[in-house]
Amino acid sequence: MRTDRVIGKNVGVIGAARSGVSAALLLKRYNANVFVSESRKAEQVLESIQLLEANGIEYETGGNTDKVFRSRDYIVVSPGVPATAPIIRQIEDNGIPIISEIELGFWMCDGQIIAITGSNGKTTTTTVIGEIFKHSGETTFVAGNIGSPFCDICNQVPKDGWAVLEISSFQLERCFEFRPDIAVVLNLTPDHLDRYEDFASYAEMKMRISENQDKNDALIVNNDDTYLMRLSAATQAKKYYFSLSDRVSPGAYVDQERLWLDFNGDAHKLLDVADISLPGPHNLANCAAAAVTAVVAGVDEDAIRDVLSTFEGVEHRLEDCGAIGKVKFVNDSKATNVDSVWYALQSVQGKLVTIMGGRDKGSDFTRLRGLVSEHVAAVVLIGEASDKIESAFDELVPIHRAGNMNEAVRLAHNLAMPGNTVLLSPGCASFDMFRDYEDRGRAFKEAIAGLRKEIE
Repeated sequence: MRTDRVIGKNVGVIGAARSGVSAALLLKRYNANVFVSESRKAEQVLESIQLLEANGIEYETGGNTDKVFRSRDYIVVSPGVPATAPIIRQIEDNGIPIISEIELGFWMCDGQIIAITGSNGKTTTTTVIGEIFKHSGETTFVAGNIGSPFCDICNQVPKDGWAVLEISSFQLERCFEFRPDIAVVLNLTPDHLDRYEDFASYAEMKMRISENQDKNDALIVNNDDTYLMRLSAATQAKKYYFSLSDRVSPGAYVDQERLWLDFNGDAHKLLDVADISLPGPHNLANCAAAAVTAVVAGVDEDAIRDVLSTFEGVEHRLEDCGAIGKVKFVNDSKATNVDSVWYALQSVQGKLVTIMGGRDKGSDFTRLRGLVSEHVAAVVLIGEASDKIESAFDELVPIHRAGNMNEAVRLAHNLAMPGNTVLLSPGCASFDMFRDYEDRGRAFKEAIAGLRKEIE
């Protein structure tokens, strides 16, 4: 734990969302002089302000001024603030170091770290790994881009404990020493092209998760992703693999409807695919990655089997929300890119009325045309990307518009036939209408509850 980098330091924090406030509280706890700067108005971040005031932390709202970087030793930036933001350029022009909340958490963590990234499946895989480790009796904390920020728990992890972290490309942008004991990269597909120059830039940022690893560390990669396999060749870490199509070693693979482990040339069945509780081929890959991670960490295989056969999924990811009459509802608000929708459309049985839309991230929705034509009866659009999505699905299926989530759920239910499923799988970021994907998912479930109360 590098307390020398915190105690008595003058630190600015940009952003008063969860990660920014978490970083500020951790810094204050170790006697740093902290100042938080938030571009949003005070009424938009009241909960954060209350926490800052309760802990005697100075702040500003309604814009970023030079107070945040004047006479500071370094700056901690929230992941939502891009490198192109004027305040970031000002700080760089003044030669002040900028780090991410993940980097700060790494400085202050004595425990072992597992870091999971990828374009799709991060939340499910991170949660499954956490459940396996907890079930095996390991002291385990799950954080990062899921649940609690890393800085909430980093100083609580003992040397023999584990921090299991979901990590986004945004969080890796300002990491310089971050070095997980085990890194997992699930896949690389186009995403966040509104923030990165091109797919190659985005993919390279994802691979920063392994750039500080050495031969004593482990990198687990998807053998079925050829682009990822090429990028991973540069790592110094020992590599392990998972695959749904090829036999791999060391690692895990699927063959003859069974999930196999092969680490020392002694391939053996872990369990039958039919016994894995999570549906869909994407979840099979996620479970294979989780199994490899656990084996590398020395977890007993019985614990892996127990969790893979009983885990029921994470909130907002293909979450069963019950039915109204003979129409089912599924919450896939976590689907913030095209590939997530691609998986969802193949994972939910029967014809779908799909609610899509939000803030576009430079996505190519035309890639979904074949699946939409095959699986979708109608599409209900919300948010800023409605025009772009409608043009991508032109003449394939009926397209409808809704002004808010309540209206979208009501309209989708009216369009659905008995036996159909209303699927919220937006394929976009949520920030045009909601705080985050969780807020969007909760709004979907609240709209279902309200409609159910009216009808039943």
